[in-house]
Amino acid sequence: MDDRAYWVALNLIPGLGAETFRALLQSFGEPERIFAASRAALGGVVKPDIAAAVAAGVREEAVAPTLEWLAAPENHLVTLADPDYPPLLLEIPDPPPLFYLKGRRELLGAPALAVVGSRNATPQGMRDGENFSRALSEGGFCIVSGLALGIDAAAHAGGLAGRGSTLAVVGTGLDIVYPARNRPLAHRIAEEGAILSEFPLGTSARAGHFPRRNRLISGLSRGCLVVEAAAQSGSLITARLAAEQGREVFAIPGSIHSPLAKGCHRLIKQGAKLVESAQDILEELGTALPVAPRASAEPPKAEFSALLAHLGDAPASVDALAQRSGLTAETVCAMLLPMELDGLVASLPGGLYQRLA
Repeated sequence: MDDRAYWVALNLIPGLGAETFRALLQSFGEPERIFAASRAALGGVVKPDIAAAVAAGVREEAVAPTLEWLAAPENHLVTLADPDYPPLLLEIPDPPPLFYLKGRRELLGAPALAVVGSRNATPQGMRDGENFSRALSEGGFCIVSGLALGIDAAAHAGGLAGRGSTLAVVGTGLDIVYPARNRPLAHRIAEEGAILSEFPLGTSARAGHFPRRNRLISGLSRGCLVVEAAAQSGSLITARLAAEQGREVFAIPGSIHSPLAKGCHRLIKQGAKLVESAQDILEELGTALPVAPRASAEPPKAEFSALLAHLGDAPASVDALAQRSGLTAETVCAMLLPMELDGLVASLPGGLYQRLA
C-alpha cells in the first residue's frame, strides 16, 4: 500500500486532531506502525473511540479519492517526515502533522511574508494591499494570505504580479473554493503559486477552521502585515498569533475617523511597527534571497518617462495619473512598482506617489 495512504487515513479519522496525531507519531513512529499497533496499546495514548478507529485499519475506499487526487503532478501531500516540510512551521506550538498542497511545491522553501486585512476593505485599502504585496514579492518574498475577499484577495494579486509569487492557506479541503467569488483567483494561484490546507479533501467551510488556518498563515511567514482591520477583525487574531510565534508584526496607519484603521492603530499601540511603504518592511527584514525570475510584462522605459512627466513635481494618486495619461489604473500601478524599486518615484501615505529628483 502507498505509504501516503496511512497518513491520509489518520487524517480522515473524526476527532483525531493535530495534537493527538503527533502523540501517536511520537509513541509508535510512522503511520504504518500506528495502524499495526494493538487496540490496547493505542488506548494508552488516545481515547477509546479513536483507538478503535485506528485498530479497524485503513479503509481503502475512504483514502482512494485522495490518492487519486495526489496522482496529478500539481497536487502534493507534505508530512512531518518530508525534508521540505517548512522549518518555520516546526517552530509553532501546534504544527500540522500533514497538509495538502496544490501548485508550486518549491514555494514552501521561499522566504514568506503574511499580508492580511479586512474582508470589507476600502478601495484605498485594496490598492495598498496589492501595491505593498507586489513590491514585497519583487523583493523576493512569497506573499501568504487566506484567500478571503478584500485585502487577502488584493495581497494574492500583488504577490502574483511579483517574482516571489503567493501562497494561499485555506480553511477547506483543496477541492473546494471558498468564497466562491474568488474561484478565478484560486485557479490562477494554483497555476502560478500554491494553495495549502491541513484539512482533508471534501472539508467544507466552517467557522472553527479559520482561526486554525490563521496560525499557519503567520507560522509560515517571517512577518505579518495588517493593511486594514476593524477593532474586532479576524486579522488581529493572525497578528496576535504572529507575535506569539515570534514573528514581526507590521501595520499601516489610517485616518482616526476610519473604523478600518482602529485595528491597525491598536496593533501599533501594542508594539507593531508602523509602515508607510513596502521599503519599511524590506529594510526591517532585509530583501529576501533571490528567487527564480519570472516572465515580466514591464512597460518600455519610454513609457516610464511619459508617466513621470504626467506625475510632475506634486504628489498624485493612481487615479489622477490614469486620468492624465489616458492609461488604466491597473497599467499605472504596474508601471509605478518598478519605478519605485528603481528610485524614480516614492509612495506616500494616502495612496499618493511623488517624483524623486
